[in-house]
Amino acid sequence: MSSSQIQRLGGPLSLVPFSLLLILILHPGWAVIHIPEDYQISNFKQPPVIKEQPMSYTAFTVEDIGFTCEASGNPPPIFRWLKDGQQFDPAADPRLSVSENSGNFTASGEGPISQYQGRYRCYASNELGTAVSTEARVITESTPILTKEKKVQIKVEQGDKVILYCNPPFSTTMPHIHWMDINLKHIELNERVVKGQDGSLYFSNVLSTDSRNDYICHAQYIFARTILPKEPVTLIVAPSNSVVHNRRPQLLQPPGSHSSLIALRGHSLVLECIPEGLPTPSITWHRKDGVLSQSRVIKQNFDRWLNFTSVEESDDGEYQCSAKNTQGVATHTYTVTVEAAPYWTKQPVSQLYAPGETVRLDCQADGIPTPTISWSLNGNPIAAVDPDVRRMVHGGTLTLRDVTNSDTAVYQCEASNKHGTILVNTYIYVIELAPQILTEDKMIYTATQGQTVSLICRTFGSPRPKVEWESDSHEMLLSHARVSQQVNGTLQIHDVSPQDEGLYKCSMLNTNLSISAELEVLNRTEIVRSPGHLRVHRGHSAVLHCEAYVDPLLRSLRHPQTVWRKNKHKIHESAAEDKYIFDGSSLIISNTEPKDEGVYTCEVITELDTANASGSITVVDRPDQPSHLKLSDIQNHSLTLSWTPGYDHNGPINEFVVEVESPSGGHWHKMINVSGEIEQVEIHLRPFWTYRFRVIAVNEYGRSEPSEPSELHHTPPAVPDRNPQNVRSDSNDPDSMVIAWKELDKKYFNGPGFQYKVMWRHPVGHGPHWHQNFSTTSPYVVKSTGTFKPFEIKVQAVNHIGEGPAPNAIIGYSGEDVPLEAPLNISTEDINSTTIRVTWDPVSTDSIRGHLQGYKIHLRRPGHQGGRGHRTRGNHEKHENEAWVVIVVGQGHEHVLAGLLPFSDYQLKLLVFNNKSDGPLSELHHFKTPEGVPSPPGSLHFDSPSETELTLRWTPPRHPNGILTGYLLHYQELDSNEQEMKLQIIDDPTVSHITLQNLDPKSYYSFYLRAHTSAGDGDPIVKKAATLLDSGPPTNITTFTGETSVNLSWVPGERSRNVVFLVEYYKNGEGQLQASEAINSTQSFYQLQGLKSGTYYKLKFISNNSTFWNTTVKTAGPGLIPVDDNFATQGWFIGLISAIVLLVLVLLILCFIKRSKGVKDKEEGHVDSDARPMKDETLGEYSDNDEKHSGSQPSLGGESKLGSDDSLAGCGESMEIQFNEDGSFIGQYGGVRDAPGTVGHDSSGATSPVNPGIVPPPRPSVPTSISALLRGN
Repeated sequence: MSSSQIQRLGGPLSLVPFSLLLILILHPGWAVIHIPEDYQISNFKQPPVIKEQPMSYTAFTVEDIGFTCEASGNPPPIFRWLKDGQQFDPAADPRLSVSENSGNFTASGEGPISQYQGRYRCYASNELGTAVSTEARVITESTPILTKEKKVQIKVEQGDKVILYCNPPFSTTMPHIHWMDINLKHIELNERVVKGQDGSLYFSNVLSTDSRNDYICHAQYIFARTILPKEPVTLIVAPSNSVVHNRRPQLLQPPGSHSSLIALRGHSLVLECIPEGLPTPSITWHRKDGVLSQSRVIKQNFDRWLNFTSVEESDDGEYQCSAKNTQGVATHTYTVTVEAAPYWTKQPVSQLYAPGETVRLDCQADGIPTPTISWSLNGNPIAAVDPDVRRMVHGGTLTLRDVTNSDTAVYQCEASNKHGTILVNTYIYVIELAPQILTEDKMIYTATQGQTVSLICRTFGSPRPKVEWESDSHEMLLSHARVSQQVNGTLQIHDVSPQDEGLYKCSMLNTNLSISAELEVLNRTEIVRSPGHLRVHRGHSAVLHCEAYVDPLLRSLRHPQTVWRKNKHKIHESAAEDKYIFDGSSLIISNTEPKDEGVYTCEVITELDTANASGSITVVDRPDQPSHLKLSDIQNHSLTLSWTPGYDHNGPINEFVVEVESPSGGHWHKMINVSGEIEQVEIHLRPFWTYRFRVIAVNEYGRSEPSEPSELHHTPPAVPDRNPQNVRSDSNDPDSMVIAWKELDKKYFNGPGFQYKVMWRHPVGHGPHWHQNFSTTSPYVVKSTGTFKPFEIKVQAVNHIGEGPAPNAIIGYSGEDVPLEAPLNISTEDINSTTIRVTWDPVSTDSIRGHLQGYKIHLRRPGHQGGRGHRTRGNHEKHENEAWVVIVVGQGHEHVLAGLLPFSDYQLKLLVFNNKSDGPLSELHHFKTPEGVPSPPGSLHFDSPSETELTLRWTPPRHPNGILTGYLLHYQELDSNEQEMKLQIIDDPTVSHITLQNLDPKSYYSFYLRAHTSAGDGDPIVKKAATLLDSGPPTNITTFTGETSVNLSWVPGERSRNVVFLVEYYKNGEGQLQASEAINSTQSFYQLQGLKSGTYYKLKFISNNSTFWNTTVKTAGPGLIPVDDNFATQGWFIGLISAIVLLVLVLLILCFIKRSKGVKDKEEGHVDSDARPMKDETLGEYSDNDEKHSGSQPSLGGESKLGSDDSLAGCGESMEIQFNEDGSFIGQYGGVRDAPGTVGHDSSGATSPVNPGIVPPPRPSVPTSISALLRGN
């Protein structure tokens, strides 16, 4: 079944001891039965199988005697033994103990053990056959002991060779040899002193330090569990009587020059070469008939041993060791022949067979020499068994045809050669089993569209059962090319589609057994947003997206997993480096580098299928620096520069920038740009210059680092090839001429000794002779030239090699002087009220004494005709007696003066000027400007005597610009359908107010007031206003109590006329009635003061002798508490009160000083209200002015008057207050003091017991004037 399918199974499974599925042997007629785990069978019989084999060993004591033989089978097997081919019953020996349910036995007790030596086999049998163990051998020995030995003493001279022999007692088990001293410390081994395989200690050459009397050989017999120390050997090394001579190497082991060895495959082999000589020889190994593989061998014992840990046939060959020192070389050759005990190349396998099948057992073994193979049946040789025509043996192959139940048996295959014998047991089990369907019923298979799905119908039986499939559509399933049924009963459907969904049934032929299966087909998973092919700048982050469509049912089974791969290798999120970050289905690669380039594949894995898509990342960056700069084709004034481009980092190089180093070094300048496809360029050079170049590569991602500089190149000198530019005369002083020029850059000197050749002469006709001199810098001064005389001048570049090209001459002049004459016949002509034309006669050329630069007109305005003392001209104030200068450039003799003030007197003087100085001033010339139209009136304010009347008050224009002849007033009702503009003509220019009647109280009006002179009407001042409406006292009064006061606040009605009221108040139930002063309804705030804390008061609000509202309030704080008679006489209390009074007095003095200073500053900087600029389209302003008007109306304009300067209110928050004629308060708090006004009451007037002058806090959003209300409309 495909791994991408889901199977939902139901019902428990019955298990038997055997696993594996039904397997068919390839050859027709040969079948093997493996019983599946879920096949239901009881009391299943099994032939015997040896599980643990007996092993060969050497026995030293009775406790060593014993064998293990374990076997499985059903029924449990019975065990028996053969010793040296004869029946051996361990139970009959009293010293042997036999284990139950196995063939194991052990020995105990005392006595000899030699009778147990021999060869043993174990047999395990039940009713299905007999299994045979491998042969095991027991060798019996006595525990090794030491014989009496003589003490050995060896005397040698320094530098001699020595062998200390161990000769341990013989045993079939080789002992481990240890050389130690009397203190059981190992003798130190090295290249000079080594231990041989025979256990002896070999000295290549001895030293005097080798002398000692306790060289002890310890033989350790591991299986005998004993260690035997030999007698100590004494070694005496005597100093040599003559000079110690070096010796050629000789081999102490092995003797001779050649040895032959037989090594067994799989066993270990050690080749040994122990040399002697002086100095100590070194050992090298090599294979004479091939290459010595270092992986096959291990060099040990200071290279004296070549160890093959596991010999193979390929190790067969010749090996040579070489002992070498400064005196020569000694060699020994080993010829290694590899043989092998038998080993299996193919073993027969125990199987179950159905009756009638043909069985073939293959048994193949190899070895050197080639082993012989023999067969046994239940432990008996085939030759000794009754012959059967169905059975045939050919070498290692045994064939049995048409098997029956009686053929069930255990066969032994045995392979033997001179190195040993191996044996394998194989059983043939012929059995009949009832058919069963092993696959669960009602399984659900889920697949995605396009997959191959396998519907399983596993069966088992002997002989093998057959099945068939059908669907709920009753179609012939196998008639479709996409549908096939496999031999094991599985129904396979290729390229499934939704039409394949439904129920399927698997039935076993000739039985009533069947199962059903259901197939679901889901939409396949598809990538809908695949990773793109990204180009990412190095160091930036790259984001690869991978979005997939997954069938909702498939998504509900398990959330899809997205796996990213780079070049087919899985990517893991790197939390430590933050290199790869998984953001949902997207992959973020941070800080990209070239190594991040590659193909990135996202794989969306679901429970059933996978989908993948690939993209790529190309990391781009600025190029690497060019390299290998080379100078070639070198000429006097040119060379060829070539280079090798660096890696472009996936951004094609657009251009190369060639830079040259400045002569002073350290500074580089761009010299030339060439295309990115060019790798060499011809460069033109300046003479007498030192060049060094570098190259920078440029692509769309930036500039590379500069290349390493080229070698230095020096060009030869030459004559200058150019002359200085901008030759001129910059003469300032009379009787001299300054010749100046722009100096050449040093790179144009072209050689040593660079100078400028300066030449001058009078113009042609005054003499052809050129004067000349040399200078290294500009300028050069020529003396005694006269004043403003023309000269031909030129400057030429020269050096030691020669002169530059011939220069062109220009005309220059000597120094200028002050002009001698002033312009004459000055006249003016009016163009309009602010513009005139001035004309004059030019001065003579000789009197200028220099280059004519132009004329200067000096203007002064002593005052204007009947006007005020100043006016604004542009952004500047032109006051009386102010003078200014107008410059007329060039040779003109007239000029238009604009921006003058109308109706004004002016004085004018003229002069001519050159580069040197101004000439003398002309005679004074007077002129006057005509009248002009006036500016708008200075201000416009409004009063409202009644609901249908408005009084307009204004101030004259700041700039009359003539004699005023009157005013024109246009006004119009706003939001009126008629939109009729009304006109009032005021012929008297001294009138400053007018009252308009019969106005609509419900409407607003626009007013346009302009003044006029004989020159015409001026611009208007524009305001909007409306009349005030009659109203009653306030009704929305809010109270807020303090400890000794009550704050009253209310919102005055929009456009409401002021109403005066007062407050009567007394303590609740007692106290004398008290009344406040008169309060204006436009105040919006009032404070009753001087009350007692914690007391109830009744308040009555009275207007026109009638009460319009009353209320009861309670002041904050506790009530009156009797004070101790002695309290006021306490010293601390008197001191505290005195300090407070003194502090208040100081604060009052500081506040009065500050206020007096502020008033003084205001008076000094005060500007008359008539001079205040007014803006068009602003709202009208109602205000008090110097005259008193009936009705005591409050100001409705944007400007407000403040209370008395004597009030202490100025020491607190700034405020804006307005008053009636009678001094009643009608303003609001929250403005800035603007001008002194009449003294009022409450917060701005004189204090009283009721209102001691405490300033109330401002109330936001409470308008107190019409203009303030209109600003919001």
